[in-house]
Amino acid sequence: MGIRTGAQYIKGLKSRQPEIWLQGRRVTNVCEEAVFRQPILEIAKLYDMQHDEEYQEQITHICEETGERVNNAFLVVKTPADLQARRALYEAYARATFGLMGRTPDFLNVVLTSLYHNASFLEKYNPQWAENARNYYKHVRDNDLFLTHAIINPQNDRSKSSHEQQDVYTHLGAVRETEEGLIVRGAKMLATLAPITDEVIIYSFPGFKPGDERYALAFALPIDTPGLRIICREPMQDGTRSVYDHPLASRFEEMDAVLVFDDVLVPWDRLFLYNNVEAANLLYPQTGIGQQPAHQTGVRGLLKLQFATEVAMRLADSIGVDVFLNVQNDLGELAQSLESIRALLKVAEQEYDILPSGELMPGYVPLETIRGLLPKLYPRAIEVMQIIGAGGLLMSPTDSDMEHPDLAADMQKYYAGREGISGTERVRLFKLAWDLCGEAFGQRLLQYERYYTGDPLRKRAIFYNNFKRVHACSLVDEALSVYQAKIETGSETIPQ
Repeated sequence: MGIRTGAQYIKGLKSRQPEIWLQGRRVTNVCEEAVFRQPILEIAKLYDMQHDEEYQEQITHICEETGERVNNAFLVVKTPADLQARRALYEAYARATFGLMGRTPDFLNVVLTSLYHNASFLEKYNPQWAENARNYYKHVRDNDLFLTHAIINPQNDRSKSSHEQQDVYTHLGAVRETEEGLIVRGAKMLATLAPITDEVIIYSFPGFKPGDERYALAFALPIDTPGLRIICREPMQDGTRSVYDHPLASRFEEMDAVLVFDDVLVPWDRLFLYNNVEAANLLYPQTGIGQQPAHQTGVRGLLKLQFATEVAMRLADSIGVDVFLNVQNDLGELAQSLESIRALLKVAEQEYDILPSGELMPGYVPLETIRGLLPKLYPRAIEVMQIIGAGGLLMSPTDSDMEHPDLAADMQKYYAGREGISGTERVRLFKLAWDLCGEAFGQRLLQYERYYTGDPLRKRAIFYNNFKRVHACSLVDEALSVYQAKIETGSETIPQ
């Protein structure tokens, strides 16, 4: 089939009946559920972009194997031009969502593409796993599917490994083998956008210990597989709020969910890894499924930071406070943060690695540096926005107030900004800012940016240990060489 339209994506959602729980009730029609209706339309727009003449050549390509047009997320990167084709896709999708939707279809399809092209790693453990991964990639590519994933365990007792939990099936694990496939039981999180996706792929971060064999799993299933329960978090908005009062929260809510597997059957041809701690711990570093999507998250993070910086700038300008040195200092800090991320992305794209499979991988060091910086830089942008907006962020009327004839004069007089900024302009700008920096929607975006890639403390420690391993501190050795010269010559004077 190749690239889908938005209508085809929605038709696919309507054809399934996954078990979705929201606020204590079973959702029977996801497309008509108020909380999901607008986010579904936003994802549909991304699918429609594939057919839009303005974007099609930038974000899709003709598949050599099938002859059909497919998304660039399925492009195996073998040249710098391929890397830029990927970048164009990430940028187009991030710009269409202001970087606020982190798990758009490109993200996991890139993960799957990397797994496909480096499936030879799996062959060492089980040739069938490698074949399954390759076939699944083709299935998702040829049907242009939208995936969610769940790769971390519930926050139960983090001081204990999976097999040490009070209930052996608190964390998702294998129960038994059958002729049809593997039976699994337990839970995984955080499945972002799960209710409005086509399928789910399960894998895990490294960190398995002996005894965790049953939890060493990787597989994929349709989202409506019997026994799979999707338990949604409390919505950040109810789906009925005005787009004019909440221009972001009403459109870009990314639902997160816990996935509960109640003796779910995983067919043997959908299994990529099972009962092997070594393979599970090496899956990330050996297949690129962590580094390749870091390119997508870096581009999306750049657009999100750019959006927050621009909102803060416009906020300051609208009330004339950007003439003050302290405000200029804060906004200058945001601008430099933005340019730092932009520069790191360029370095990552130019200083790429080449895997044994021939795949080009954007540079590890700059991408991990972005992952380390964004959890600090984005919250700082939100803080600056809150400081600039101050009490004004708490005082915005509704769009209905602005349009009421009895209030119109007051709205324009008392809510106006600096000269040239009408009350309507100022209120709408402040509402946009409040969605980002004050609403529950904005706070979720903040928390997402802190933890979307895992524990930032642990990630930075891993980065340091890798950095230490490859850096010999030769400059220090050179500086200390004067003492060696003294020992060799018996003099404090360095030989000429």
